[in-house]
Amino acid sequence: MLVALVLTTLASFAASVVLPRALSLPPAAHVHLALAMGVMPLILGAMTHFVPVLTRSAAPRTGVKLIPILMLASGALTVFSFTAAQQTYYLAAFLALVAAAIFIGWIIKRTSNPLNKPHPCLHWYLAALVCLMLALAAVAAMLLWPQQHLALKRLHLHLNALGFVGLTAVATLQVLLPTAAGRFDPQAAQRLRLDLKWALGGTLLAACGAAWLTPLAWLGAALWAVPLFHLGKAWIALYLNDIRRLHGAAPSLAAALAGFATALMFGALHAGNLLSSSDTAHAFILAFLFPLVTGAVSQLLPVWLRPGQQTAWHALTRQKLVQSGGIRGLMFLAGGLLVGLGWHNGIWLAIAALTAFLFQLGLAARTITK
Repeated sequence: MLVALVLTTLASFAASVVLPRALSLPPAAHVHLALAMGVMPLILGAMTHFVPVLTRSAAPRTGVKLIPILMLASGALTVFSFTAAQQTYYLAAFLALVAAAIFIGWIIKRTSNPLNKPHPCLHWYLAALVCLMLALAAVAAMLLWPQQHLALKRLHLHLNALGFVGLTAVATLQVLLPTAAGRFDPQAAQRLRLDLKWALGGTLLAACGAAWLTPLAWLGAALWAVPLFHLGKAWIALYLNDIRRLHGAAPSLAAALAGFATALMFGALHAGNLLSSSDTAHAFILAFLFPLVTGAVSQLLPVWLRPGQQTAWHALTRQKLVQSGGIRGLMFLAGGLLVGLGWHNGIWLAIAALTAFLFQLGLAARTITK
């Protein structure tokens, strides 16, 4: 299931940058290709991997594993609604809302064991899913208050980008990059416990500010900067040599963190009408999501393909996937930065980097099939 979601996400990413140049698609269609059909189902799928690990519990049952498929169906329906000029995104939002509610219940059940103190990363996951539900509720509110459509659209975008995706990603990065570097981060759990209030508060303020009161968006960005500063400072102290390498998952994941900080700044500028919503959304996808997903996949895909004890096969497959990870990360980051500033040809940097990763994945498939 996780491998299928990885392939679907990469295909959605490729379609989101290629189809707009081949077809006349509205910006919302290719943004939702990357977000709703790509990264959101993958996030829920990845949570089915991380939640049992963080709670020291058994693998999820089949019903829970199918929830990301429900999210994928919701994303496909959303993209269809924009390409065919239909309003089926209301039904899509309802399906995603059901999926998120069921998933929250599953995580709460996994964390309710009094003998197992939940890892603070799980609190970030729950906060992220609550933001997702609020974002989906904003879609329903568009139907009830059409005069607030633009404001609710901005609220929906920021709750999804900074809330659902941002909270999940930043929490997971604090566990994943030390794994990729092969060295434990002793302060990760404490940072996650202390910094959630800043990240969640920043998300809510930024979303409301983008929708209705611009100064709140700037305050929200300032609050989000606190956990990003703490994480960046720790990574520089612990993993600077790993981050500076040309190859590996660590430099790609570090580029994703830099991309998120860049997207956060662009979001505040967009709230003040200094940048277009389309350029800001594309900067978020290119500078943050692309290095995040490719870096995470290069580290985790061997484990998802063959769970259990790590062998020479896992090491060889991972070595092929992380090749040029640092170069790809910089290309994604630069492409997103240029697009966010209005130089749209910068997207070719991201396209080239994504193409290179897909080619590497194809080469690694020879190892995978052995």
